[in-house]
Amino acid sequence: MKILVDADACPVKQIVVRLAKQRHIPVIMLIDTSHELDDGYSEVITVSQQADSVDFALMNLLSIDDIVVTQDFGLAAMVLGKGARAINQNGLVYTNENIESLLMERYIGQKTRRGGGRTKGPAKRTKEDDERFTNAFSVLLVY
Repeated sequence: MKILVDADACPVKQIVVRLAKQRHIPVIMLIDTSHELDDGYSEVITVSQQADSVDFALMNLLSIDDIVVTQDFGLAAMVLGKGARAINQNGLVYTNENIESLLMERYIGQKTRRGGGRTKGPAKRTKEDDERFTNAFSVLLVY
């Protein structure tokens, strides 16, 4: 098992590393060239800034027993399709049961924005968000 992190805008990188270190699980952080990262534990892979380059690199490294941390519903759907597990930064574990409705939400939001409408942005991150993520991620690590 390894943990792969879509790390460009991931607010829980430190939590991932802390929990992975405790269990001696390798972590691979994937970023594009507009970011720098060195946490002293993770392997960091830097890819080009082209659209979806982090997603493609991550999928090429993915094995069935891995865990992926991502906010990207599309990437999560591909991860599930390969039989691996995925979780978002707020502790939502992506499953075959919830991914279709999440993708539909994303589609509707994109369609609204393309039509000139506005959608609500993400709420400010809270300590409770970190706790939810920590609890859900800890459960995934023992599966």
